[in-house]
Amino acid sequence: MNPKTIIITGASRGLGAALARAWAAPGTHLALIGRDPAALAQTEAACRAAGAQTRSALLDVRDADALARQILAWDDTTPFDLVVANAGITSGTRPDGGLEGHAAASRVLAVNLQGALNLVEPLLPRLLARRHGRVALVCSVAAFRGLPDSPAYCAAKAGLWAYGESLRALLGPQGVGVTTIAPGFFTSAMSDRFTGNHPLKLSTEAAARRITQAIARDAGRCIFPRRMGLALRLLDLLPAALADGATRRFRFKIQPD
Repeated sequence: MNPKTIIITGASRGLGAALARAWAAPGTHLALIGRDPAALAQTEAACRAAGAQTRSALLDVRDADALARQILAWDDTTPFDLVVANAGITSGTRPDGGLEGHAAASRVLAVNLQGALNLVEPLLPRLLARRHGRVALVCSVAAFRGLPDSPAYCAAKAGLWAYGESLRALLGPQGVGVTTIAPGFFTSAMSDRFTGNHPLKLSTEAAARRITQAIARDAGRCIFPRRMGLALRLLDLLPAALADGATRRFRFKIQPD
């Protein structure tokens, strides 16, 4: 796939901004959604400098009605052929060792899982009518095994992974592809908030490159680093006590955002 009209949520910074820059080129139309006006403007300027045409909107993906109005208006003028649900936040065990709490956990689920659905679902009927396009869902290797210090994040990413796997089986015969993406650690403000080990950490640009290459070859899944993804998947085959003991060896705390 050589996407030419792309929408990306969480495009202000981090992986979303890196993906936008990676796809920016003459003939490409980018629709960028974020919440930080200054950072989003920087991403948009970099993409324009690379020759891409851009549109942007300051939106919270939890606002389903506002998001749907904007993305459908954009699709009316320049139909999307790639929809990238990237917006995400995290929470977990606090620096003082306390639980993340109901409010923080609910916010993570609302942004990471419901926010992705708020982007994808309004566009699905149009992609199906055109029998063309691809949906890319940025999940995490944390989708494969619940980790003791980020239960809500793992739950949201596991739900998003299952949603994407289901959509791919459903939509593939109708001409619409789905790529489920499960990165490990990569350089970002979110990763910087994790106090603990960051095994096999990549740069943001390297992570974006893995994803764009997977999209280009119409891959159904993009998991990296593969060793980490495989290890977490295999843990789920162990008895619960052994799997829990293994995950406790990699404890961390998360600084507030």
